[in-house]
Amino acid sequence: MKLTSNRSPNPLSSSCEQCGLSNLCLPLAIAGEDLSRLDAVVKRDSMYARGSKVFAQNAPFTSCFVVKSGAVKTSMMSERGDEKVLGFYLPGEMFGLDGVNDGAYACSAEALERSAICEIPFEHLEQLARELPHLQRYLFRLMSREIHGAEELSMLLSKNTADERIVSLFLTLSSRHARRRLSPTRFSLPMSRGDIANFLGLAVETVSRVLNRLQSQHLVKVNGRTVELLDIEALQRQLQQPAEPCISAIKLMDRP
Repeated sequence: MKLTSNRSPNPLSSSCEQCGLSNLCLPLAIAGEDLSRLDAVVKRDSMYARGSKVFAQNAPFTSCFVVKSGAVKTSMMSERGDEKVLGFYLPGEMFGLDGVNDGAYACSAEALERSAICEIPFEHLEQLARELPHLQRYLFRLMSREIHGAEELSMLLSKNTADERIVSLFLTLSSRHARRRLSPTRFSLPMSRGDIANFLGLAVETVSRVLNRLQSQHLVKVNGRTVELLDIEALQRQLQQPAEPCISAIKLMDRP
């Protein structure tokens, strides 16, 4: 059921210290009494209905955001009106930093399902980062991942087969769920097949054919949006790369 507005406060919001995602988010870089300073500036747990915009492309940059629950996609609209999906964000992951350079968001962000999102006004975050070196280094790492992710995505789309692109997505999602102490082999996809196809540079029909092929090979099982990875090692061998692929463009968040 949709909310009556795009965004509403969550009366059950908790402090950063009490948050179950503190081991994945900004509190990682802040210790002790300094954490209360972050708490004081975070606009915590606003609720967004499915399809609601967190921010619009070209809107003035004011804040960065962290997913508390649910999921968010970022996308860019071309001058012809064509949408290009840029990334997907899961709980504990930060987005919106692309607006730092030009003072405006380079893309739009949309809730893929009912989502709780924390907002951090950038002027306050910037001030904290100047005073807290560990936080500053953490933010530099996040921005570096944005750059590295764009490079990896470009390489993925230019060279990899359709099967490899989808397998890479599944293995990356697996890693991200494992970091949240959730099942790495069974998870629900918050994005549609259309979004997956758009993100990976494929046709929706191609995505469906690859999923059917992977199922016939007993590598995955797909039921609606629920995916079960039946043989992770075999999937990894398909990519001929190390055991934990990292497509940073899909926002795989590591510890600093």
